[in-house]
Amino acid sequence: MRSKFVLAALFLAGTCPAFSQVAPSASGGGLPFVVGAGVSDFSLDFGMGRRMEGVTVWVDWNLYRAPSLLRGLGIEFEGRDIDINRPSSLSRMRQDTGDGGVIYTWRRYRNFHPYAKYLAGIGSIDFPPPFANEPLYTHTTNFVSSPGGGLEYRAFRNIWVRGDYEYQFWPNLFSRQTALNPNGVTIGASYDFRGIHRR
Repeated sequence: MRSKFVLAALFLAGTCPAFSQVAPSASGGGLPFVVGAGVSDFSLDFGMGRRMEGVTVWVDWNLYRAPSLLRGLGIEFEGRDIDINRPSSLSRMRQDTGDGGVIYTWRRYRNFHPYAKYLAGIGSIDFPPPFANEPLYTHTTNFVSSPGGGLEYRAFRNIWVRGDYEYQFWPNLFSRQTALNPNGVTIGASYDFRGIHRR
């Protein structure tokens, strides 16, 4: 009987280190990049109730190995082309943006990642002639800044579904000090080349 207790004690002592080990901070290797694409629905801010759709692509570079305080930081580059379902009254309308900036992703939960971002870059817009005395003025490029945020959900292993909202500032348009504020949502999916993370 005593030998059974000794064997049981030895067995428990041998398994204790296995229980005391800390789970790894991440599993899988790979590059710290995320690449994604989605469909966007935007208010043009060019007349009442006018909306168009388009395509958005993005690339994120993440600081996975940074100190814990900075681990959610990353850099995002984004391109968007709003050129689908043009209103009949805006026969030339098209809004394109290419920008980059900072993104912070809150990774407390394994499968849900809220994030906030602030991007800045160049916007290009085609539009009907806005002024009778300038009939050829139908295109301009402009500085654009874009705060936004959203939520990512892990759909399967490295594949994430993203719901994103963005509010754009296009200052000083049409040579008249006019501001334009297109805003809208993007629904898409991305692939994380880093792999599955455990935090």
